[in-house]
Amino acid sequence: MVQRLAPARAAALRAAPFTYDAVGATGGDLPVGYRPTQRRAVLERRDFDGAVDDLMRWRVHEGAGLWVAASGPATDSDTVVDMRFGLGPLALRIPCRIVYVVDEPDRAGFAYGTLPSHPETGEELFLLSRLGDGRITFTLTAFSRPSTRLARLGGPVSRAVQTRVTDRYLRAANR
Repeated sequence: MVQRLAPARAAALRAAPFTYDAVGATGGDLPVGYRPTQRRAVLERRDFDGAVDDLMRWRVHEGAGLWVAASGPATDSDTVVDMRFGLGPLALRIPCRIVYVVDEPDRAGFAYGTLPSHPETGEELFLLSRLGDGRITFTLTAFSRPSTRLARLGGPVSRAVQTRVTDRYLRAANR
């Protein structure tokens, strides 16, 4: 269950700068010098409105195995989220702030950017689209690079973890 982010923590995250310069770039050309990612899946067992509700209320992130504390739903650029991946004191802290929101009749989602203490630096877009034939697609577009010593030293392991979490997002969106 998504936790409500403590007001002091939410204020601190809102005041923190993004850890990269290309804020909003998942909406267009991805910047050079980052590892790009784009994955898309057709959602077989979902209706559009239900999928949008799950995405915007952080249920997709929870379904991917992340612990989520957010200031609210991912519906505006004032929203901040402090996620964790892993167990106990070894869990990675993953703070992010919404960069932009997509709210159109047949497209919905959001992009968030990394904040200080995130193991990576970059941005990720989570986008649901309803196609003309009624199918629903879920697309993840991201660019990232390591920002902590642990992530840099992790090299291929860090990339494998990112790939695994992306796979989990795609599966969680189809539930």
